[in-house]
Amino acid sequence: MSTASDPHDPRADGARAVGAGADDVVVGESAADTMTDDGRGESSNQRLDRNWQEMLQELRVMQTGIQILTGFLLTLPFQSRFGELDDTQVLVYLCLVCLSALITALVLSSVNLHRVLFGLRVKATLVRHTAVIIRATIALVGLVLAGTAWLIFDLVVGRTAGLVVAGSILLVVLLLWVVYPVALRRRAVRNRAAS
Repeated sequence: MSTASDPHDPRADGARAVGAGADDVVVGESAADTMTDDGRGESSNQRLDRNWQEMLQELRVMQTGIQILTGFLLTLPFQSRFGELDDTQVLVYLCLVCLSALITALVLSSVNLHRVLFGLRVKATLVRHTAVIIRATIALVGLVLAGTAWLIFDLVVGRTAGLVVAGSILLVVLLLWVVYPVALRRRAVRNRAAS
C-alpha cells in the first residue's frame, strides 16, 4: 500500500505513513505491514532506522546553526551599546533568547525521546514524534532569524528598516521552507502517479 504522505507527517495510532516519495512505508501494529518497493529491498524496520538517521542529520545541522545564533544573542548584553536599546528592542531581544533556548530544548528532546523509548521497539513512534519536533524547530528558527535581523537593523539603521528586513526574511523563509518544498512534493507525487 503506497501513500503520498509527508515523511515527517504524524498520524494517528494504528497504520502510520512514514517515508517520502519513493520511501513511502505504511507501518502498522500487525504483521500485515506493507511497503512500497523502491528498489532498496528494505524492511519496514530498516526504513525506520534510515529515516531516524536522516532526522538525526537534520537535527545536527539545526543544532549547529542555533548554537551559533544563541551564542551571538547571549553575548549582546556584554556589548557597550546594549545599554542604548529601548524597551521594544530589549523585549524583542529577551523573546529571541527565550526562543533560542526553546529551540535548543526541542532539538535535545529528540535525544531524550530516544533514551526513553530505547529498547521498546517503537521506532515508528520515535520517528513520528521527532518529525513533529523538527517541524516546530524549523518554524521557530525562522522566527529567530527574522527577529535577530530586525533587532540588528532596528538598532543600526532604524525601526522601519528593521521591519522591512524582518518581513523580507520571513517571506524568504516562507518561500524556501514551505512553498518551494510543497511545490516540489506535489510535482514528485504527480510524476510518480503518472509513471
